[in-house]
Amino acid sequence: ISQWSRSPAAATGLSGLCRVTENLYVSNGRAASRASLVSANKITCIINVTETKCSSDTLHGVEYIHIPLSDTPTTPLGDHFDEVADKIQHVAQSGGRTLVHCTAGVSRSTALCMAFLVKHHGVTLMEAHARVKTCRPMTRPNNGFWKQLIQYEEELRGSTSVRIVSSSMGEIPDVYEEAARNMMPL
Repeated sequence: ISQWSRSPAAATGLSGLCRVTENLYVSNGRAASRASLVSANKITCIINVTETKCSSDTLHGVEYIHIPLSDTPTTPLGDHFDEVADKIQHVAQSGGRTLVHCTAGVSRSTALCMAFLVKHHGVTLMEAHARVKTCRPMTRPNNGFWKQLIQYEEELRGSTSVRIVSSSMGEIPDVYEEAARNMMPL
């Protein structure tokens, strides 16, 4: 993942936009609605993956795409992996920058960023997760999205780098296995 060492992640935490690649950012809805952040980071396309359209989706010169999905394990987020990944790639090739956001910037938006990295940066799902988590430490797609990401990686690469395993917390992606060992179920 040395290609990313040249573009350090923005360490802005919960309040700002987190830089995944030179042309891709992820955030929560509140940060995405801050015109000053959007323009300071030269965002040209915002992909809103929340159930409701934001009232702030009107910045001049910014293309808005709304994908109305809820953050539930049964939501078919995978139906949008190719469309969103290809859009992010197209915007990047045009010299623009895309911001993907959901309500909290934890599950839907981070899963879409991971799908983009797997498709267009040729990394494994495990590497994509590590990269997004480095930029946005609260990254945690729900289990349904993980299953869809694993299936997507299988379709694109013919193999998977992440699997769903049983733990004391129930079924989880193996990237959380060590953390789950240190937790006691409620």
